[in-house]
Amino acid sequence: MPDKTAHKAVLSLPRGAAEMLAASLSELYWPPADAVGLFDNEDGSWRVEATFSGNLDETAFRDFLDRQGVRDACVSFEEIPDADWVAMSQAGLHPVRAGRFFIHGSHDRAKAQGNPHAIEIDAAQAFGTAHHGSTKGCLMAIDDLAAREDMKNVLDIGTGTGILAIAAARVWRARVIASDSDPVAAGIANENFRRNEVQDRVECVTASGLAHPLIGAAAPFELVIANILATPVMDMAHDIAGALRPGGVAVLSGITNEQAERVTAAYRTVGFTRLRQFAVSEWVTLTLRAD
Repeated sequence: MPDKTAHKAVLSLPRGAAEMLAASLSELYWPPADAVGLFDNEDGSWRVEATFSGNLDETAFRDFLDRQGVRDACVSFEEIPDADWVAMSQAGLHPVRAGRFFIHGSHDRAKAQGNPHAIEIDAAQAFGTAHHGSTKGCLMAIDDLAAREDMKNVLDIGTGTGILAIAAARVWRARVIASDSDPVAAGIANENFRRNEVQDRVECVTASGLAHPLIGAAAPFELVIANILATPVMDMAHDIAGALRPGGVAVLSGITNEQAERVTAAYRTVGFTRLRQFAVSEWVTLTLRAD
């Protein structure tokens, strides 16, 4: 029987673009990279190496690069011997603090002992470990809202690992519906809800956007969270407005600095006012209130 193989994608970019892409490959690409490395080249550029267990769809990968604004880059793909890339990448990830929240992997469980706002999420499962600026920004937004508002009915669109749904359930003891278009990600989220002991308050459904009977039945929500990408966030503006009660709040991310004003304008046309903006590296999280 032949040895199992993994696949690696390699490309070089200016440092800022390389750092942004490396974070996105761990958090926004599905299935996420099992390990992502950044290495400086002699010519001043930075090399991104993303390793995937199993097959890698090269066309889908190039399409993702295009959506991230990485165009005309020379990408090489190669097969390499398989290894436990997940364990290797987890061991190199340190806990993240975002407001009151302390996000850690299972290998750092001892560091979180006794912390009521600790959330355990292992890397390389699905989108959301708080190492990405958009996820950290959403946690900061939730922390900020919790200081002055009480949310009891929350929707988390594109839940990924379920990290934001867990944060909402913890900080408000809210009822949360979490959705993801990928059934594998939804399954991972459910595992994390049990691991973090919020399964009695969070329900996960497989749905594209807001298109699920349970979401419709639970509306209107006091808070809708959507940490995806700018284009689908803008496409959902009308639906999110319709799912919120008057005065409800939307937390939106997966948005770059350059896209923030366009997203804000799209939501302004359906009756939203911007409350706060959180910037983490190249990523922006918007907090908006429905009129």
